[in-house]
Amino acid sequence: MHSKIARVTTLGDLPLRDDLRGQTPYGAPQKRVRVALNVNENSHPIPEDVAHDIIARVAQALLTINRYPDREFTELREALAGYLGHGLTAEQLWAANGSNEILQQTLQAFGGPGRTLLGFAPSYSMYPILAAGTGTTWIAGDRDADYELSPQTAAAWVERTSPDIVILCSPNNPTGTPLSLGTIEAVYAASRGIVIVDEAYAEFAPDGTPSALTLLPGRERLIVSRTMSKAFAFAGARLGYLAADPAVTDALRLVRLPYHLSALTQAAAIGALAHAGEMLAMVDEIKEQRDRIVTVLGELGYSPLRSGSNFVLFGGVEDTSAMFDQLLERDILIRDVGIPGHLRVSAGTEAETTAFLEAMAALSSKS
Repeated sequence: MHSKIARVTTLGDLPLRDDLRGQTPYGAPQKRVRVALNVNENSHPIPEDVAHDIIARVAQALLTINRYPDREFTELREALAGYLGHGLTAEQLWAANGSNEILQQTLQAFGGPGRTLLGFAPSYSMYPILAAGTGTTWIAGDRDADYELSPQTAAAWVERTSPDIVILCSPNNPTGTPLSLGTIEAVYAASRGIVIVDEAYAEFAPDGTPSALTLLPGRERLIVSRTMSKAFAFAGARLGYLAADPAVTDALRLVRLPYHLSALTQAAAIGALAHAGEMLAMVDEIKEQRDRIVTVLGELGYSPLRSGSNFVLFGGVEDTSAMFDQLLERDILIRDVGIPGHLRVSAGTEAETTAFLEAMAALSSKS
């Protein structure tokens, strides 16, 4: 008998789609460190009494786990509508496993081969990856100085490229830059297709900041995407959602996988929303730590950008790789997002923020 020698298969050996060859998957460094401030998580644990209630709801759902979950996740959609307010109804809400799946389903329904998605770089690195995965052509528009995005600049890009979908990150990741309602209105007026406003960090905006949710009436092509990962400290639960015209949710039913939201996910999310006040109690503290980072980094000679999110992008870094490594040596992990001379740090607890700022002060004194 002749034994066959197994050949090691590489990605290049596989019959991968041509448009995916050479692509790089999304990924942030995952390291066990004392202070992890790299992926914009909410580092505050959820209140213990809330956790116990969520556990009880998940346990109840387990008793019928042999059956498929509610395909329409009706109770969850009602809870989400109640949380958002703005006169929204359950028919206008949709949910999925994280806002990334929300965006993926939207591109599956409205994008695809021969269609285009316009975004404004630098922005969330998953946008072009989701575009590639759905066969949608990605167009990267330019921003104004300091990564701002004016109505004039945004509308001009829409008029020039005539995209099928426009995605606006509000506030923008990775820069933290807030986005005005005027820019959203200008983009919608100039566009012929779907306009997505990604409000993943909306709860961290300054008090009184209006949401794009206020623009939904009369704008059937507008979608506002949200997540429970950030302000709700629910990153591990994977629950994203959107608000839009009911016709949009009908479109997403055509592309979603059957029973895509597990009974356990639905139960956990409903439990969290039932305690929204307690779950969001830490938001003000996170905003305080974000503002503290902006102030102290400015005093240390760096150039932090204004931020409406739970993170800060700061410039003035001579060697980003060296600073990243020096902080890592101190057991502090932040993010190099690929913008020359800039690094990004999440606002953590007071203790975590103090550790980061003390390390930055120590590094600055050596330079």
